[in-house]
Amino acid sequence: MAQVLVVDDEVKLGKLVAEALELDGHEVARVTGGRAALVELARRGFDVVLTDLRMPEVDGLEVLKAAQALPTPPSVVMMTAYGSAENAVAAMKAGAADYLTKPFAMDEVRLRVRRLAEQRAAETKSERLMRQLTPSLVAESPRMKQALASARQVAASDASVVLLGESGTGKSQLARLIHYSSKRVAGPLVEVHCAALPETLLEGELFGHEKGAFTGATERKAGHLAAADGGTLFLDEIGEVTPATQVKLLRFLQEREFVPLGSTQARKVDVRVIAATNRDLVGAVREGRFREDFYYRLNVFSIEVPPLRERKEDLVPLAHAFLSRRGLPASKLSKEAEARLTSHTWPGNVRELENALERSLILSGEGDILAEHLGAGGPSLSRGGGGKAVRAADVLGEGFNLDAFERELLYAALERAGGNKTAAAKLLGITRRRLYSRLQSLGEKVTDTESD
Repeated sequence: MAQVLVVDDEVKLGKLVAEALELDGHEVARVTGGRAALVELARRGFDVVLTDLRMPEVDGLEVLKAAQALPTPPSVVMMTAYGSAENAVAAMKAGAADYLTKPFAMDEVRLRVRRLAEQRAAETKSERLMRQLTPSLVAESPRMKQALASARQVAASDASVVLLGESGTGKSQLARLIHYSSKRVAGPLVEVHCAALPETLLEGELFGHEKGAFTGATERKAGHLAAADGGTLFLDEIGEVTPATQVKLLRFLQEREFVPLGSTQARKVDVRVIAATNRDLVGAVREGRFREDFYYRLNVFSIEVPPLRERKEDLVPLAHAFLSRRGLPASKLSKEAEARLTSHTWPGNVRELENALERSLILSGEGDILAEHLGAGGPSLSRGGGGKAVRAADVLGEGFNLDAFERELLYAALERAGGNKTAAAKLLGITRRRLYSRLQSLGEKVTDTESD
């Protein structure tokens, strides 16, 4: 359970409190004064400290102050004598987690400590998960710092959030950051990739179904909304959801209830919704492909996750974090390789970067990662022109990503053409309209009336 320190100059009371807490499985250390408490706090870590307020030499407020100065401060419960409510209030203002008025029942002590221990365990779990997320959420660039700041800001509320950005920018990690930074951290985080499921299957997965609701429904299924009760539902690629499913999700956002397929009974759940898309939802609303009322109900708070080409300051730190997760030093990445990373536009974003680094580790073996290791085994990171035609077989290899390669090719043509889309289409051997179509299919924000 928890590591607890009991501090009281009344030896008999301190012993009774320690024994009561040990019954619940807590590991308890007991001292008879504030000065000894300061020694214990400096010597080892505690989850909870129960300290008397009035003690000679070093009182409970000094113990509280010392506890708060620790790298990982424990929760402090102040024990005060009857009639000293003002002192208890002062202790709470100073940062105490709770207080007990003497005389108190031992069951009350056990209950208070149990609650604090459970809260501490949830916070520890959250911090551990946050540490796991941090490598993918490197933020040295101003735009990424703003995205993370916005995520932490909205996490404190229950508002619905829409994460906007290209594929591979880290929207799913940002959704997890919001959940694990929120008051729902102890609840479930249920992730649904909307584009991976056909409409009929998606409805059943989201809202659940009764036995016999449709052919093949041989048993009752609760669904993802029910599974996320008390937590967060993350709907990835929300732009792919059909209007029929949008209507049902709209009702849930309005009423906080839904009706499973094949049922007539509405079910209420407490779920926060976070959605993500690489599509232009405003354009989809304008074209009638996305319901306007659903868009405004869903888009209470939006965060744009910038593409990697617009956050060059993050490239090398991201690469170093990638190596660190594999137990490798940052020095394994040579300066020439770092320069190659920063010169590339990364159309596939963080996902492409990780694929490139994974390949480079294979190619470099025990040695350092050199610039040439980042250009072999897959799409080259070089933007060089060259007159030699490239065969399809030359770019195929482990980690190859067709969408990323196509996006890079389109941007290379636009770059070569100085942004002129007609000229870029000519370089690619396609029509201007087809260039627009390919850019839109990759989630780029373009319109057919856009001028060069």
